[in-house]
Amino acid sequence: MTLGLGSDRPVVGMVHLDALPGAPDFDGDRTAVREAMRRDARRLSAGGVDAVMVENFGDAPFYADSVPAHTVAEMSALVADLRDAVDIPVGVNVLRNDAEAAVSIAAATGASFVRVNVHTGVRATDQGLVTGRAAETVRLRERLDADVAILADVDVKHAAPIAERPLGEEVADLIERGKADGIVASGASTGRETDREHLEAVVGARDRLAPGTPVFVGSGTTRGTVADLLQVAEGAIVGSDLKQGGETTAPVDEERVRELVAAASH
Repeated sequence: MTLGLGSDRPVVGMVHLDALPGAPDFDGDRTAVREAMRRDARRLSAGGVDAVMVENFGDAPFYADSVPAHTVAEMSALVADLRDAVDIPVGVNVLRNDAEAAVSIAAATGASFVRVNVHTGVRATDQGLVTGRAAETVRLRERLDADVAILADVDVKHAAPIAERPLGEEVADLIERGKADGIVASGASTGRETDREHLEAVVGARDRLAPGTPVFVGSGTTRGTVADLLQVAEGAIVGSDLKQGGETTAPVDEERVRELVAAASH
C-alpha cells in the first residue's frame, strides 16, 4: 500500500487537538476545539506541508489501548471536518495506542494513513505495558476495505522495551510480520531530537529487508535539522518546531512552517 503523500521526502505537520469531551482538561467548548484544529491545519497547509496528522494530544492521561466510544465519535467528527478544511492528505493517531479506533476513524472519514505507536511487541509506558496488535489492526483494515496506510513506530517515544532485542529484528517484525507500510523512528519523548545514529541504523535495517518501505523521523525535527535528517530518512513528522516559540501546545506559526518546508527541499 502506498502512502500517497505527494512528495519524495514528505513533511507531515501535526495537528495537536485540545482536550476532548471526557478528558480532564476539556473546558466545555467543542467549538473552540474545532476552530483551533482548523486554524492549525490551515496554517500548516498554507506553509507547504505535504500532509497533516490529527492526534488527541490534549487528552492526557491517556488510555493504554482502547479509548472510550465518545472519543472515537469526537475525533471522527473532527477529522471529517478537517478533510473539508484542507486539500492535503490527513492522518490519524489515537493516543496512546488505539489502532482499532485510528483505522476506524480513517476508514469512515477518508483519511489516508494512521500512526500506531506500538504495532508489534510490548513496551513499558506510563500507561503500563502496551502490546502491539498488528494481527487485529491489519485484519480490521481489510474488513473495512480501507485504503489506509499504517505508519508504525520502532522504539517508540515515552516508552522502554521490556527486553532488549536487536534493532534489525524489531524492524523486520514491523515490516515482514506486522505488514507496516512505513516505519517511524523517534527520540525519547515529544519534541526530543531523534538520534542520527539510531535513524541510520533503522534505515540500514530497512534497506536489508524492504527498501521500498519509507522511514519517517518521528520527533525533534527542526528547521535547522530537517535537511540533514532527510538525507537519511524518507519523511518527517513535525510538531513542536512548527508552533509559536517552539512550544508544543502553542498555535502553529505559519512562517516557521514555511521555513521548515523550504529547508526540507534543499
